[in-house]
Amino acid sequence: MLKPAEDGLCLDQILDPAALRTTLDALAARHGGASIEARQAVLAEIKRVNHEGREQARAMLSQDGGGTLCAQRICHLQDVITKALYDYASVHVYRVENPSTSERMTVTAVGGYGRGTLAPGSDIDLLFVLPYKQTPWTEQVVEWTLYMLWDIGLKVGHATRNVDECIRLARSDMTIRTSILEARFLCGERTLFEDLGERFDREVVEGTGPEFIAAKLAERDERHRKAGDTRYLVEPNVKEGKGGLRDLNTLFWISKYFYDIRDTRELVGLGVLSRREFNLFVKAEDFLWAVRCHMHFLTGKSEERLSFDIQRDIAAALGYQDHPGLSAVERFMKHYFLVAKDVGDLTRIFCAGLEDQQAKQAPGLTGVINRFANRPRKVPGTLDFVEDKGRINLADADVFKRDPVNIIRLFHLADIRGLEFHPDALKRVTRSLRMINAELRENEEANRLFMSILTSRRQPAIILRRMNEAGVLGRFIPEFGKIVAMMQFNMYHHYTVDEHLIRTVAALSGIDKGEEEREHPLASKLMSGIEEREALYVAVFLHDIAKGRLEDHSIAGAKVARKLCPRLGLSANQTELVAWLISEHLTMSMVAQTRDLNDRKTITDFAENVRTLERLKMLVILSVCDIRAVGPGVWNGWKGQLLRTLYYETELMLSGGFSEVSRKERAAHARAALGDALSDWSETDRAAYLKLHYEPYLLAVPIEEQVRHAEFIRETDKAKKQLATMVRTHAFHAITEITLLSPDHPRLLSVVTGACAAAGANIADAQVFTTSDGRALDTILINRELPDDADELRRGASIGRMIEDVLAGRAHFPEVIARKTRGKRKTRPFVVKPQVTISNTLSNKFTVIEIECLDRPGLLSEVASVLSDLSLDIASAHITTFGEKVVDTFYVRDLVGLKITSENRQTNIVARLKAVLAREEDEVRDKMPSGMIAPHGSSRRNRPVAREG
Repeated sequence: MLKPAEDGLCLDQILDPAALRTTLDALAARHGGASIEARQAVLAEIKRVNHEGREQARAMLSQDGGGTLCAQRICHLQDVITKALYDYASVHVYRVENPSTSERMTVTAVGGYGRGTLAPGSDIDLLFVLPYKQTPWTEQVVEWTLYMLWDIGLKVGHATRNVDECIRLARSDMTIRTSILEARFLCGERTLFEDLGERFDREVVEGTGPEFIAAKLAERDERHRKAGDTRYLVEPNVKEGKGGLRDLNTLFWISKYFYDIRDTRELVGLGVLSRREFNLFVKAEDFLWAVRCHMHFLTGKSEERLSFDIQRDIAAALGYQDHPGLSAVERFMKHYFLVAKDVGDLTRIFCAGLEDQQAKQAPGLTGVINRFANRPRKVPGTLDFVEDKGRINLADADVFKRDPVNIIRLFHLADIRGLEFHPDALKRVTRSLRMINAELRENEEANRLFMSILTSRRQPAIILRRMNEAGVLGRFIPEFGKIVAMMQFNMYHHYTVDEHLIRTVAALSGIDKGEEEREHPLASKLMSGIEEREALYVAVFLHDIAKGRLEDHSIAGAKVARKLCPRLGLSANQTELVAWLISEHLTMSMVAQTRDLNDRKTITDFAENVRTLERLKMLVILSVCDIRAVGPGVWNGWKGQLLRTLYYETELMLSGGFSEVSRKERAAHARAALGDALSDWSETDRAAYLKLHYEPYLLAVPIEEQVRHAEFIRETDKAKKQLATMVRTHAFHAITEITLLSPDHPRLLSVVTGACAAAGANIADAQVFTTSDGRALDTILINRELPDDADELRRGASIGRMIEDVLAGRAHFPEVIARKTRGKRKTRPFVVKPQVTISNTLSNKFTVIEIECLDRPGLLSEVASVLSDLSLDIASAHITTFGEKVVDTFYVRDLVGLKITSENRQTNIVARLKAVLAREEDEVRDKMPSGMIAPHGSSRRNRPVAREG
């Protein structure tokens, strides 16, 4: 696209064409040009110069950092090699002393190679343009050249056609048309190449500009849709993703086709881009090429996805350093996303210029780009804005100069009128960002309009995203500008911080409009009764506004809210409410997922923090929206169930409805209710069964579940089985339930969790109870994977059999874990420092142990086994996974039912657990004896587990 002077390329350092020709001629003279020996010698020499040339290009990239230069150097290397092989074939292998007009051809570079840039792993696209009458000579030369390129190890795409075939196919196939558009002469008969170019311009391009533009923009939109339609994915595709190199390629294709230019800098003279915008184009292209070339060099292949595995290495190669609040890799990725945003700005500006040009040239045309069938009309209630075919535009060029508030008003009118944005309007916004200054930020009307956008009952997230992409949001709210394009280097967050905040607003809007009643029944029910709706929207929009600072982002975010909310028109009480919601925005989800919700102190402590029902309602809605906006697949029905449970338990306490009836009385009532439900059993069988269960079971398990368990145990006893499982699905919760009946054993939890890991199942929760005759009745909830109930039931039954096999000693789960995880995504790019904390204040009855570390298969099983070795009784455990990080909470007592108060023992527990947490993923080891069936009467048991994956 851009062709710097050759002295800046240092091409002779890559490969000198004359020197290579001389070497190949000498090899031909020594071995005989067409001999096998000569071919082998030539191949060896070409491999050598290709390897050395690429290594030199890599060294120069590390030295000067020029991404575009690197791509051009590799292209030069390929040019010299391709020309040398063609010349060798036509001179030494298939030499014709007096060639006829049919014994000639043109070797042409097309596609990306035609643009004069190649990444280290790029395909080499060649078009051999042949004469109309062909001879065996052309076929032989093409075949020899291609086989040599393939033998070097290059990926070569090729086509052999005459000019007529090229023109015919270009008319009907847009991909071929684009390929020929970028054709570049390499070697051979130049007249054939010139003939192709002249006919292509005359017979294909002329008069088809709108058709080509529409096709390329539609192709781009479909590519974006497949990539998630956002440029803010934390593992972007540098080539094909939104804001990547292909978007710049598309601009160049359209420019070359429509404006008949050969270099992007010509767009400045045409008035399509300003000098500053052209420089932005050059810098964006150079940065993206540098990233892509480093990726290919690092991975040794055509890797286009900037995955977590290589982001640290690329950041180091580009010279990024850690800064307070942001690591080197996070600073690099923020730069990447800012460049991607620049590419979006350039696309908007370019499309606006294109529409103006087409309107001047052909005002009567209709199509995807040209939409001037009707004259623009004034937007009702304003003289500064017009509606143009459903798109809002400026009435004249001085709209923003007359009143800078019009920058915000443009987006407000688009929202209330349901209008799209004309590219020219967004281009002028981008060029007017300097007008968004302190005076405009303090303007009462501007802030009123912004609050109207944020709290709109239509599509606030769409308008906010347009404001962000145009650069307005970060200028109008400078605190938001600091987190624009900021990524967090972890597997949990799928988007940059600014995109996450906008998606959180989108989630709230969906709940607010009643569109999420099935997915979020509680939040949808509560939303209509929220008194401080504006405050909730502001809190949702600002909850992560302070990410990337040294101070905890919840605390720092509350400070930002106290400063910003009065400017936005919120009262003092509303401001404090927003600040509280931001400071506590993680609390509810963390308590729900990592604490025992059956422990009354959990509810008491949470209720004391929340204090009012209004805060509780707003916090649960904020929590739902926050989790929903993290990324695809992060939210599931089970997280919703945990939040609902915490909400209802806390609501009871805040409203004074918490039962004061003693635990013993409630258990007796539950036992009587179970007896009534089993009225069709014989008196003897019923009396014997009611003696099986202890108080925790009777109080925690719903009566309908107790009846189902009773039938399950009865059938198992009739069949005289030691082990049995049953399976059912819960579609709404996205959960599959596996109930296990087994002889009790102190290590049962570690065995069952290990078996689930071996079966490839993510545990979402479990209830584990002991019966009075020494058996375990476990209900294990695993995350659903298959959409069809019948398929999911078969999967659940298979996992149940795996659990039975492991318990019976028929399977050895570490080997199965290794097979299941072979080839799966590793977490090695991430570092999570293992942490273990012990608290005696979170529960009245239990010591709470919380661990945090890098996740790996079988981790829960290993930790449970260590706790058993330490003679600790696990009363409940809650396992929460945030991408690559796992946070596990265990409620434990010693074997006589007391808290762990000894400092020496606490120190030993911490040391033993840290030793387990620090192990590498591939060092999962077996800690179980071969047979795990225990005799009746085993005492200490592991009880409820909550796992989320």
